[in-house]
Amino acid sequence: MSRDDDDRHDAAHEALRRVRREGRWWWVQARHAKRIWRWALLIAVLLFVALALLRRPLANWFWNEPQIEQLLDQGDRALAAGRLTLPDGSGARESYQAALALDNDRLQARTGLARTGQAALQQARAALERGDPAAATTALALARELQVPQREADAVAQQLHAHDQARAGIGALLGRAEAALQAQRLDGSPDSALPLFQQVLTLSPNQVRALEGREDALSDLLQQARMAAGRGDVARAAERVRSARGFDAGHVDLPATQEALNNALELRQRQGEAALRRQKLEAAAEAFAAVLAALPDDPAAHRGQQQVADAQLLRATRLAGNFRFDEAAQAVQQAETLGASTRALETARHAIEQARRSQAALKTPAVPRAQRERTLQGLLTRLEEAEGRGNFLDPPGRSAYDALREAQGVAPQDPRVRAAAQRLLPASRQCFEDRLRENRVLGAGACLEAWQTLSSSDAGQAAARRRLAQRWLAIGSERLGSGDITFAQQALVQARRWQPDLPELPAFAERLRSAGGGAGA
Repeated sequence: MSRDDDDRHDAAHEALRRVRREGRWWWVQARHAKRIWRWALLIAVLLFVALALLRRPLANWFWNEPQIEQLLDQGDRALAAGRLTLPDGSGARESYQAALALDNDRLQARTGLARTGQAALQQARAALERGDPAAATTALALARELQVPQREADAVAQQLHAHDQARAGIGALLGRAEAALQAQRLDGSPDSALPLFQQVLTLSPNQVRALEGREDALSDLLQQARMAAGRGDVARAAERVRSARGFDAGHVDLPATQEALNNALELRQRQGEAALRRQKLEAAAEAFAAVLAALPDDPAAHRGQQQVADAQLLRATRLAGNFRFDEAAQAVQQAETLGASTRALETARHAIEQARRSQAALKTPAVPRAQRERTLQGLLTRLEEAEGRGNFLDPPGRSAYDALREAQGVAPQDPRVRAAAQRLLPASRQCFEDRLRENRVLGAGACLEAWQTLSSSDAGQAAARRRLAQRWLAIGSERLGSGDITFAQQALVQARRWQPDLPELPAFAERLRSAGGGAGA
């Protein structure tokens, strides 16, 4: 065989081996591909079955989850705003129920419905408090639908029932109150407008008709007070103001009405003082009494009333000296009504009695001159002895003043009697100064009373009263420091008696209260 034949044979043999190798690889590749396709087909079948079985949960997961979250947020916002249920479906209840319909196991939705039920209960309670039973009934029905605890719902239902029962009575009360307001029967009896409106507001504090009615009644009452103050009827004005303040201390018309009342009180006080200066005692007493009816503790009015009482007693003495006994008795009675002291009343009555005896003596046959002289001499001796002891007014019947009045009844024109009368007034002033200098404050007070009885127009008496009151406080303060509370209380009473408006009085009274002297000190 030639070399060329051998080369061709080898090439053919090599080609055959390559063909065999390539064919095996293709078979291996084909077999491997067949196995892959078999597994791919199995996976595809399984995936198809899974999709067929889980298509609804997967769809819910992909599409419902955002919608549920949106509904829950919407429900939370509605609940926070108090929109518990609404016909358009935007209320808290509707939002939570829609979320629960999409996911029956969603805990947030169930919790939201429970919170909505509690909010409905709270709305029912609030509606009852403001007097709105219809809103309370609606809210309670919603709470029951949302299955709030039975005990809590029943408690609100009982309140609603009680309110319904009371409302029937409230309606009747409102009708009576509005009728009383229409008739301008504002206060003063249980069937007046203001007490009836107050009863309604006690049962239902937010009842609008009652609030508006009370406001109208108070405005009318304060208008009446201003009118009364304008015509000088301060007692009536003050009573109206006190009544209005009792129902509503913050009423808008109160400040202006109080100012009008204060102006009227000041005017009445000035009128009383002017009447007293002109000796128009009845008019002065009426003015001071009006001020005290409005302000029972007013010191200026008390002082003016006491001055009127003193003037009435002095008038009674003068009337008795002219034998006008009926008028004198009336003057004493008026002084007693005004609060004159017992000692001053006894003195005036004794003077009237002495005048009666003097009149009787004038009507009796003339007594012998020697007997009259002996009687007169005895009276003058008594007068001098009483003067020496400082007994100008006390004790009644044995004082210098009593002896003087008897002597005037025996011999009113006798020079010795007239001289004694002239001597007694400065002696009473000197007695006051002496007793005050000696710190004998009780004796100084007796001398000052004699001074005031003998002359009610002496300008020095005002200063004397102030000095005596200050001396009482000075001694009382010293005794209080040593623990004598009883004397300190007496000192305070005496100081108030002589000078009710003394500036030092409040501080001393406070010290006495702090020391245990009592709230009335």
